[in-house]
Amino acid sequence: MKFPVTRAAVLKPKPDPSTLIFGKTFTDHMFLMDYTAGQGWHDGRIVPYGPFQLEPSAMVFHYAQEVFEGLKAYRNPQGGVQLFRPIENARRINSSCERMCIPQIPEETFVSAVEQLVELEADWVPDQKGTSLYIRPFIIATTPSLGVHAAHDYLFCIITCPVGSYYPEGINPVKIYIENEDVRAVRGGTGYTKCGGNYAASIRAGERAEEQGYSQVLWLDGVYRKYIEEVGAMNVLFKIDGRVVTPALEGSVLPGITRKSCLELLRDWGVPVEERRITAEELFDAAESGRLEEAWGSGTAAVVSPIGELAWGDRKVIVNGGAIGETTQKLYDTLTGIQWGTLPDPHGWVVKLP
Repeated sequence: MKFPVTRAAVLKPKPDPSTLIFGKTFTDHMFLMDYTAGQGWHDGRIVPYGPFQLEPSAMVFHYAQEVFEGLKAYRNPQGGVQLFRPIENARRINSSCERMCIPQIPEETFVSAVEQLVELEADWVPDQKGTSLYIRPFIIATTPSLGVHAAHDYLFCIITCPVGSYYPEGINPVKIYIENEDVRAVRGGTGYTKCGGNYAASIRAGERAEEQGYSQVLWLDGVYRKYIEEVGAMNVLFKIDGRVVTPALEGSVLPGITRKSCLELLRDWGVPVEERRITAEELFDAAESGRLEEAWGSGTAAVVSPIGELAWGDRKVIVNGGAIGETTQKLYDTLTGIQWGTLPDPHGWVVKLP
């Protein structure tokens, strides 16, 4: 599947890879595709990056009918460009679409659009250690209508931006605060999707945590307010008594692609893994008794983010002496090695571009 390309008349200067800030610099082109009821998805094309023209009554502004994804392109040691598990992003955006009543996109269309845009913007993929090209596909409802129902028209867009190393000074364990007041999602809601409303609902608690010196919020479930769910924009994993425990996917936790990759690697290595409910009480009891060996978040941006301190009300615990643990480090080294092409890819996760 090939899409027509309209090239930008003037190309932007490439930024210094050593000064990249996440999500601030965007490449020369973007991918667009329209959906019209009765016609389906049509007119996929690559065009110069630029503003949209939308009516003020576009339904995305009023009823938040939208979904998005996040993945990266990496420069390998041979100078080529490669993607990491893009088919998983295609499957997840369609799962999000189904919940948000948005027409699904054929997986091959999604992957082809990503590949062709990245191939065109290959010069934007930085080559310094830890850098990459972040890829943001998203779909918005564009029907001009003030009525609470599914839209009839949608726009699928992909934009890209070069990003620096998430850890320019090395991996430093973060401080995490368990939120007791706000909730992010409930089973039956949209917690397992990547939709903007989930992230908007998290901002207030994130601001409170930051004011207290914490990097991110660790969410509890919205019903019983006692089960661990996820950390900010990441899934969360704990190593307790030699076993890795992570919240089960029960409808309120995002099925992270990095989470999935971590679990597959851990099982390859013979590490016992449990996907189940875990209470904050169990977690802190394990920490206070010395049985909590490691804790980390997982996600596209950071790959893994070690947790050095946990706070819940008046209780605070230091994890692994505030240092990154052996398992966390091994996961980070292995995943980044596969992503950047410096380690073998036994699972066939990497897609190399021409």
